[in-house]
Amino acid sequence: MEETSTNRAIPIISVTLLFAIGYAILRYHIMGEVPWQNLPFFIMNKGLSLAAFLLLVMNFSLGPASNLGLKVPASWLDARKALGMTGFLLVLVHVLMSLVLMGPASYGKMYEWSGGLSLMAGLSMLFGVLAFVALWAYNMSFQTFLREEAAFITFITSRRFMLAALLLGAAHLFFLGYEGWLAVEDWHGYLPPISLVAFVVFVIGYILNLLGRE
Repeated sequence: MEETSTNRAIPIISVTLLFAIGYAILRYHIMGEVPWQNLPFFIMNKGLSLAAFLLLVMNFSLGPASNLGLKVPASWLDARKALGMTGFLLVLVHVLMSLVLMGPASYGKMYEWSGGLSLMAGLSMLFGVLAFVALWAYNMSFQTFLREEAAFITFITSRRFMLAALLLGAAHLFFLGYEGWLAVEDWHGYLPPISLVAFVVFVIGYILNLLGRE
């Protein structure tokens, strides 16, 4: 019996979530010193943000990878829409959770002594918002009531727009965490920061898109 895309999407999403949340727990709680009381919200937010980025990169990059001759199962290609929609929903959850957490108590490194956001934090938030809007527009392109807008759909689903959306997300990650990327001695258990893991995944996905998207 032929495997359906729905059945394939579920295990991909499940494994991605388990890996991302598990990595956050390992890095911050087991190898780090973050109190376990922060697991349900602060650390979960980090894990969900990583899972969202992984799923979105897979959504954008499985097709180009297949075009380059890499062995990507047909069921994975069929699952791309589900991966992208799930990634977008996780981004929305991440945005809402981050708004609740926002403040010097949770993100002290993002704030100046005066109480305002630092320049790097401000740039990170700007690119994060722009990336979210780009993803929202991309997901809107699948809505039935917009499908008659041919010019809009063509632009939103174009290779150029896809790469721009990825770049905005990468800029958010870079300005948010690049200072911590350089301080290897401060990495919990020498495990790379979640923002760096996501950025490396972006680089791989971006190269695949540059080389393989038709």
